[in-house]
Amino acid sequence: MPNRTGTYVAFDGLGQTDPTKSDFRYYATLQAWNGNDNIEFKLTNSHEKTAAVRDTSLRATLYSRIQERFRGSKNMLVILTTDTRKTGSVLSYEIEQAIDTYEIPLIIAYPGYSAICNVDALSGMWPKALSDRINNKDVEAIHIAFAKNPIINAISRFYVNGEHLSNGKNYYNRQSYVDWGLVE
Repeated sequence: MPNRTGTYVAFDGLGQTDPTKSDFRYYATLQAWNGNDNIEFKLTNSHEKTAAVRDTSLRATLYSRIQERFRGSKNMLVILTTDTRKTGSVLSYEIEQAIDTYEIPLIIAYPGYSAICNVDALSGMWPKALSDRINNKDVEAIHIAFAKNPIINAISRFYVNGEHLSNGKNYYNRQSYVDWGLVE
């Protein structure tokens, strides 16, 4: 098995070919932070460790590449929005694989929030694959605001050989978000 050092980033492309009309824009934000020498943010991106695939690739090719990326991933950053589809997207497959096959902890980030302190209030955004697993399986997940500091903290702490999470509904306390300057 390859060295599991990467973070697998997953989001719903919403069936769009224009990345500005999908949740790809949040992935692009991560890439911009990572590429900016003036921002303290480093991400070992599992997607950059394998050859690229296109949305037009055969599903078998896409799934094979996803599995290859998971074999080298220590955790998975899932970006969820109110537009995230409940079923029918590749995101559902990625969630199933991360939890069922690779037992990878999930870091679930929500753009547009400055703090996440009530996980159940966000359950309406969860794809069915995630909801089923949080409610019925032994899942390690933390729910965070889509912001640089919570992402950095979670990626550095919660991974296959790192700190373990007690269930699928963990979150940082309000004071953590105050300390990060995200709430008063």
